[in-house]
Amino acid sequence: MATKPDHLCVLVHGLWGNPAHLKFLKTSLRDKYAEDKLHILVVKRNAGSFTYDGVHTGGERVANEVEETLEELARNGTEIKKISVIGYSLGGLISRYAIGLLYSKGVFERIEPVNFTTFATPHLGVRTPLRGKINHIWNVLGARTLSMSGRQLFMIDNFRDTGRPLLSVLADADSIFVKALAQFKHRSLYANILNDRTVTYYTAGISQTDPFERLSEIQVKYVKGYEGVIVDPENPVAPKEPEVLPAFHKRLTSGTATVFQRAPIMAFLLVFIPIGTTLFLVNSAIQSVRSRQRIRLHEEGKAGVKVEGYRIPLMINTARREVEDMFENMTNAQPQEYLEAGSEELASPTQPTSPGLHNRRMSFAKHTENTDSDVDSISNEKAALQLDFPTLALTQHQFKMIENLDNVGFKKFPVHIQKHRHSHAAIIRRMDKKGFEEGHVVAKHWLSHFEL
Repeated sequence: MATKPDHLCVLVHGLWGNPAHLKFLKTSLRDKYAEDKLHILVVKRNAGSFTYDGVHTGGERVANEVEETLEELARNGTEIKKISVIGYSLGGLISRYAIGLLYSKGVFERIEPVNFTTFATPHLGVRTPLRGKINHIWNVLGARTLSMSGRQLFMIDNFRDTGRPLLSVLADADSIFVKALAQFKHRSLYANILNDRTVTYYTAGISQTDPFERLSEIQVKYVKGYEGVIVDPENPVAPKEPEVLPAFHKRLTSGTATVFQRAPIMAFLLVFIPIGTTLFLVNSAIQSVRSRQRIRLHEEGKAGVKVEGYRIPLMINTARREVEDMFENMTNAQPQEYLEAGSEELASPTQPTSPGLHNRRMSFAKHTENTDSDVDSISNEKAALQLDFPTLALTQHQFKMIENLDNVGFKKFPVHIQKHRHSHAAIIRRMDKKGFEEGHVVAKHWLSHFEL
């Protein structure tokens, strides 16, 4: 008799997604592990606009689908002893919610959690670091275009009776969700360092700094055997010898950079609002109404999920393409802001900070003798360069989330997609498209760390 798999791997897609988005990950898994070694479940119940319905609703659907799959496999004589969960984009947050429910129901007492991995997941939400009027405007407007999921991603929701945003609860050290994460033998994440129009590096990488904001001024270090794609998590960047330019050129370059940083958001305000606002907001309103109707049916237990089985204490100690493009482009347009020198805001204690930086770019500190000429300093001395990155102006909720998730422990792998500007899709080769070839390298690295 052929042996039956005892390991279940669950794949969860992202916002606006569907099971087809995970075809490459599923195929890669199957190429390495035959059907008698690994059973693969690609969840189906959150497809398309159903991802508008909130992380908690999606998480309940996934938990229910996993439990039904386990029951069906058991009826067919397959006893699952191990489980792994892989989440892409919003699917990573939904996965974190789902495993908390499974943990609370005792599933992990009989099934060993092995691998938990996220790809380009907004663990800290998608709000722009909070300083500046333009950033504030986008944080307010963006949160209201994706129904419940939008409110949760921008952290303006009040989750149930907690008085806090869902993402904050999801990362609470005393929650079932963090307790569930801690059960997994291996936890890892992959975060794009460039051109992710949906999920920027700091949130996918659970980081309060962004060492990759100005790639032209640093040397990126890669993992041996995965050069050009997988960045070395232990030694990600090194200083690059700065090019000496005349003072007036420096001022011109700096000013031009600032203008171009602001250009995307200004273009949106001046062009898109008078031309495309009606279509965009009408679609958002329609989807929000439909989402509220689905959530109501789900809460009433009329959507195929017996929700009463998932309404358990959350805290351990208390027992469509156009819309997607617009949302992604607007999220990507927001410049990052940093904490001021001497700021009373507290960053996460689990990560190094650079509180003394005033500007919005990294600082290359040159330990040289005092001189009036940069040219003379570099030509006459071998300058020792030191990278220093400012702390992003995150919220206190986000800093605490970083601390709690760091304490659980993730292996963090920055990813440098260079052949295509849509790195959010390329990181998992979401479609068979030219320029997405680097997704093969990412999958190869991920599978090299996947324990059967």
